[in-house]
Amino acid sequence: MKVQILGMGCAKCKLLEEHAKAAVLELGLAAEVEKVSDPDAIMDMGVMMTPALAVDGVVKSVGKVLTKDQVAALLQGGK
Repeated sequence: MKVQILGMGCAKCKLLEEHAKAAVLELGLAAEVEKVSDPDAIMDMGVMMTPALAVDGVVKSVGKVLTKDQVAALLQGGK
């Protein structure tokens, strides 16, 4: 599983990254958390507002900082 945090490095992007890492750790998943900060790559994924979270290349959240529990729910197949 690949979890991508899309953002340019703002405080909200960093917080979402922390929450994603904590959710992966808590769930015991074999997942890679990747930071995507290239604006072209972010726009190629159809994201116009950051922070955003993608799981296996599918954008799940845009423009908000999800809590650890919200990220965990997405990683477990929730919406």
